[in-house]
Amino acid sequence: MQYTKLGNSDLQVSRICMGCMGFGNAKTGQHSWTLDEEHSREIIKRGLDLGVNFFDTAIGYQDGTSEQYLGRALRDFAKRENVVVATKFLPRTAEEIEAGISGQQHIEQFINTSLKNLGLDYVDLYIYHMWDYETPLYDIMDGLNRIVKAGKVRYIGISNCFAYQLAKANALAEREGFAKFVSVQGHYNLIFREEEREKAKLCAEDNIAMTPYSSLAGGRLSKHPGETSKRLQEDAYARLKYDATAEQDQVIIGRVAELAAKRGVSMTEISLAWLLTKVTAPVVGATKLHHIEGAAKAVDLKLNPEECAYLEEPYVPHRLVGVMAQNTPAAAKETHVWTTGSQKIERA
Repeated sequence: MQYTKLGNSDLQVSRICMGCMGFGNAKTGQHSWTLDEEHSREIIKRGLDLGVNFFDTAIGYQDGTSEQYLGRALRDFAKRENVVVATKFLPRTAEEIEAGISGQQHIEQFINTSLKNLGLDYVDLYIYHMWDYETPLYDIMDGLNRIVKAGKVRYIGISNCFAYQLAKANALAEREGFAKFVSVQGHYNLIFREEEREKAKLCAEDNIAMTPYSSLAGGRLSKHPGETSKRLQEDAYARLKYDATAEQDQVIIGRVAELAAKRGVSMTEISLAWLLTKVTAPVVGATKLHHIEGAAKAVDLKLNPEECAYLEEPYVPHRLVGVMAQNTPAAAKETHVWTTGSQKIERA
């Protein structure tokens, strides 16, 4: 495993971040394909054995049980100082707004719940899961700065935002002396490269780490034509993101398969090796041991410029899909239920 610094922070992270959305009690969450605690622990342990020290979860994953599974596994298998734990908070709910709960109070409540779920005194990276158009940006940045100063969070990151929002937030933080975002987690992979338009350039200039999710496009970039899986069959959210462009994406997927055969490696290794030339640490979900094993191998695979160009050449612009398409002032009114403890969060 290789390690690198996470943007403008002191965190040394593995080049692969284990995504924990696939862990948690499926009966309490929005996904039917997630793993129970026994199998989640097995994969977390294997990741640690392979040198993965960077783990990403969220309070919205399976009613907080993803956080709980991860926290218990890390306590049993690792020393706290040797791992980097990231989790995320969601926007205020309509009920919170109606009750007059401020952005600062909301963040305080959410970090306290996440710390309890994880069984930790602090998290290394606390991520603003998606832009909250109903809460002033000052309240968000002030609330995040308060929990950094309180020692509950070491650094802050952001997910599912536009480049102008990231720039605006960090400019406000700099002006007010608040903690700034050191990382951004967006939707980025070989068949969805819209992050390259503006955000990648901003991150390169400001040394903001890119830790993209959906790095294998919900498994599409790791499977040959005709191959399937429970997640491919049951993950309606991934189908929302990719079904409309399946035909054009298949050209790129075909080239991944071709290059994998030529190099004698897996499609996972090719897809992630390409992404590792662009970002700090892709978030790779794992629900089987070979998922994290293939991801770890990708770190040592080097693609030459001609191979990268061959993979990139068929790409055509994609429309915004998934969270980013929904996370706009008008679309933010559309609802998707996330559960966090005793409350339901209605948000895309």
